[in-house]
Amino acid sequence: MAKDDVRVVVVDDEPDAAEALQTLLELDGYNVKVAHDAIEAFDTIAAHSPHCVLLDLGLPEMDGCELARRLRQRYGPELTLLAVTGWSREEDREQAELAGVDYVLVKPVQPEMLSRFFPRVE
Repeated sequence: MAKDDVRVVVVDDEPDAAEALQTLLELDGYNVKVAHDAIEAFDTIAAHSPHCVLLDLGLPEMDGCELARRLRQRYGPELTLLAVTGWSREEDREQAELAGVDYVLVKPVQPEMLSRFFPRVE
């Protein structure tokens, strides 16, 4: 699999943060789409069929844990869910993991660190 075959969706309600992460990952060769809330995330994920979703836990209306629960119910364990969040308390990490998040990373996160969780590329 080539890097440009790896599909990633970034879900963050802060447009600047989402677009900065998108740009950095795209410059590294990944195929990236952005959603700014949970409803947009469902549509983007359905259309894009990502390998990995990077989601903020502090989303409006439906928080990242609830979004993770629903994504896990719909897509099962095949979809890698990474929480990329400013929330660093242990209880936030535990709640995210209980919701089905595979890994919790505290912002700021370097794109090369994220790529460890993406499918292997050749």
